[in-house]
Amino acid sequence: MAERTETESRKLLGRLRDAMAGDVAGQARLDKITHLIANSMGCEVCSIYLFRDEDTLELCATEGLNKQAVHETRMKLGEGLVGRVAKRKTVINTPNAPQAPGFRFMPETGEEIYSSFLGIPVQRIGETLGVLVVQSKTAREFSADEVYALEVVAMVLAEMTELGAFVGEGAAMSARHSQPVLLRGTVGQEGVAEGHVWLHEPRVVVSNPIADDPVREEERLTHAVDQLRVSVDQMLSMASGDKEQKQVFEAYRMFANSKGWMRRMVEDIHSGLSAEAAVEKEQSLARSRMGQSTDAYLRERLSDLDDLSNRLLRILTGQGADTGAEMPSDPILVARNIGPAELLEYGRKLKGIVLEGGSVGSHAAIVARALAIPLVVHASKITNDALNGDYIMVDGEQGVVHLRPEDTVASAFRDKIAMQAAAQERYRSILDLPAQARCGATIALHMNAGLMADLPSLVSSGAEGVGLFRTELQFLVRSQMPRRSELSALYARVLDAAGGKRVAFRTLDIGSDKVLPYMKPNDEPNPAMGWRAIRVGLDKPGVMRMQLQALMRAANGRPLTVMFPFVAQFEEYRAARNEVDKTLAREERLGHVLPASIEVGAMLETPSLAFAPKKFFEEVDFLSIGGNDLKQFFFAADRENERVRRRYDTLNVSFLSFLQNIVERCRETDTPVSFCGEDAGRPVEALCFAAIGFRTLSMRPASIGPVKSLLRRCNLDDVRDVIEAARERGEMSVRADIMAYVKKQHQA
Repeated sequence: MAERTETESRKLLGRLRDAMAGDVAGQARLDKITHLIANSMGCEVCSIYLFRDEDTLELCATEGLNKQAVHETRMKLGEGLVGRVAKRKTVINTPNAPQAPGFRFMPETGEEIYSSFLGIPVQRIGETLGVLVVQSKTAREFSADEVYALEVVAMVLAEMTELGAFVGEGAAMSARHSQPVLLRGTVGQEGVAEGHVWLHEPRVVVSNPIADDPVREEERLTHAVDQLRVSVDQMLSMASGDKEQKQVFEAYRMFANSKGWMRRMVEDIHSGLSAEAAVEKEQSLARSRMGQSTDAYLRERLSDLDDLSNRLLRILTGQGADTGAEMPSDPILVARNIGPAELLEYGRKLKGIVLEGGSVGSHAAIVARALAIPLVVHASKITNDALNGDYIMVDGEQGVVHLRPEDTVASAFRDKIAMQAAAQERYRSILDLPAQARCGATIALHMNAGLMADLPSLVSSGAEGVGLFRTELQFLVRSQMPRRSELSALYARVLDAAGGKRVAFRTLDIGSDKVLPYMKPNDEPNPAMGWRAIRVGLDKPGVMRMQLQALMRAANGRPLTVMFPFVAQFEEYRAARNEVDKTLAREERLGHVLPASIEVGAMLETPSLAFAPKKFFEEVDFLSIGGNDLKQFFFAADRENERVRRRYDTLNVSFLSFLQNIVERCRETDTPVSFCGEDAGRPVEALCFAAIGFRTLSMRPASIGPVKSLLRRCNLDDVRDVIEAARERGEMSVRADIMAYVKKQHQA
């Protein structure tokens, strides 16, 4: 780049800093900035557009256009040249704006006399905050040096916006981190909570975007990059035994030693940016490219660069993992994503969790369910919007997050929490009573668990046993395979804590989205229907035998219940049952105390198993319907996909008929059957399951009270009649009719 451009860029940034230093309101600052930029660029017009909301841009300041249009002219994302710059996050540089694709004539601005147009996205770490525009009457295309200079200025404007430099009159200029934000995500774990934000990785704040001494800033950058390279080399040496981890750190090393990356940051510094701002500028460009790329490999590499940039920023600013901030007493954890081991370290002190990424079946979701902590995943941009200490409300029932809510929203949310607390008090009054419907039928209500910390809920919830104990958590939170003795000791403690109540241990359910850190991941196009659960166990029998031995030794003369997940055909169950028999025989030869009795069951999670030969139903000791997986396969609707997962109703007549057919087949062979999953814990769904013949339901502990309460108020014969009537009329779902029936019971 020419030295002249670098000098002019530094001069302009110096003037911008002077404008920042003055004790003036936000609007006055913006007006001064547009004047400075127009003069420096030799243009008649400079305008700044900022987002009023996520879909609307507002003209917030201008030099050269009609001042009456400020805060009046607005456009939707993608509308006009300015909207296209914001949507595509790319520069538009044209000598003839009125003839350019997407041009929108706005008569109130008076811009029709200006031919040349240069629009630059104002973005910070990939998030677009607005658009910076310069225009001139002369029909010309702006040079590469001019475009670059304006990109540097846009970077500083983004930092100024982030720091609240434009707070003042005008709603579009209110402080970014003082506005209420409503985020809609996906339910990961039900429940509601309020508290204050605790960021898992606090965002780095760049308070000095402009620097006078480029030589010193380059030295600071070089020193920080040297430190970064040393830390990457150390990580690489520690990962010598892990091929996948080593590949990640090799990619880190490649970027840390990239001459192109370093050269671009040095150029940014010599244009007037501080070392931190230069790193952020390159990070923003990488984030933008990452969001637009459809190439999975390229996205992964850009993600590596993004992570390296964060590490470099922490070195430069000293804002490391330990920021000195004190965790609030009511923390709501906010993160882009988080591993199960890290989440377990926080433990039950968390009131709620909000993730930008994640999934309903992720490791984090499994731990959140085990800890009964409300979780919302896919909360887009939460890590950009939230700051440590922000007040936040998490609605895990609806998948909604209220960040810095207005008083009316907060009041309504607290009313909801109070109503739930009052309901829990009512449920405690029936804690020791059976879940007996008015027709006399009694439903056994069991709880799901996965950690030792869950077991006290056996007493506090009134659960009659553990219908599902997830054994994979102990495998997921470790960096290496747990030893048999460790597992045996844990399972023994679980049985001790259960106090003689039945515990159904589900064998290792890994694969799909639950990949062990020390297990080579398989790049499968559809992992939920791939190599997982019992398929992994039968292909790797050594792991299955080790777990079965641990379970048998933990029983130590007590009854043992084991069930195998994701059984799709009779032969798989027989092969797994054969492993149980062989392990029992081996344990006897070794002189170990055998379980007093052993039940071996299967989880019915694929429609195919419902049509297995009658011999299967005769041989299996019990069946547990894995409702979460069964429903997605029955409707061919991925439960991770928001577009389709809510499209199909659990109370769909076809699905209920399918479940009823399973119940009837089990009744013919006297095979115990239960329904296990999220739907079992929803009172209306549980009522319908009981009406079609299920006599055991397994759910999260907090759901037992609400389910029991509704069951005790209803007559299952009447509910069955409602279902049959809806079926006869050809209804798609019985929900409306059942809800009407339940309402009558409330009024009675």
